[in-house]
Amino acid sequence: EEYAELLCELRKKKGMTIEEARKKVLDPLYFGCLMIKAGDADGQLAGARNTTGDVLRPALQIIKTAPGITCVSGAMLLLTKAPNYGKNGVLVMGDVAVTPVPDANQLAQIAVCTADTAKSVAGLDPKVAMLSFSTKGSAKHEVVDKVVEATRIARELAPGLSIDGELQADAALVPSVGSSKAPGSLIAGHANVLVVPNLEVGNISYKLVQRLGNAEAIGPILQGIARPVNDLSRGCSIEDVYTMVAITANQAIAAKEQK
Repeated sequence: EEYAELLCELRKKKGMTIEEARKKVLDPLYFGCLMIKAGDADGQLAGARNTTGDVLRPALQIIKTAPGITCVSGAMLLLTKAPNYGKNGVLVMGDVAVTPVPDANQLAQIAVCTADTAKSVAGLDPKVAMLSFSTKGSAKHEVVDKVVEATRIARELAPGLSIDGELQADAALVPSVGSSKAPGSLIAGHANVLVVPNLEVGNISYKLVQRLGNAEAIGPILQGIARPVNDLSRGCSIEDVYTMVAITANQAIAAKEQK
């Protein structure tokens, strides 16, 4: 009843009645988010029998987005067999799961959130590359302009963040290419966080790395929600569940440390 009253209060502007709230709290996805909102839990992991939309809906209605963030996204932790890239082959890529076509402001938020995930989950010192098909003006297009603008906004949102863009993937990852295409860049050739311009690119890219490069892909790790909520694939394995439990716990610890 306590959680039903809490949900009714949170959703009263949407016209929710106490009777409707009592029915909603019988849904484990709503119940778990209400536990987090009430301070009775630190995070939630779901999705083995639910769609991503089903998992996100109560999270956004109850927990909402983090302060200053309006865009939820998903990062993928990539453990590659190429130690020359990232940090000993470890890379983080975003967004691979949620926002189909982000605008410049949303892309900037994705960059900042993905950097936070790289730090809290992977233990990386984030070096963020804003990826495009152009490096430092080598091509002219509105898509490139969006990435350049997103880089500028991200620097305003997180002044201490090591970030550069726009960069092509090879310029971001390969030192010799980076020094040639983007001389003077502290990120080019040394990136460990890759921010792609849209969801289509992100989803395709991580799956190519996973399949053709025989890399381990962990995630997606949801980011931008005020408290940790993560979404499992409906085809998840026991190992996937175990790993995502650990990641959700790490996010919860990081969230408490930021308070």
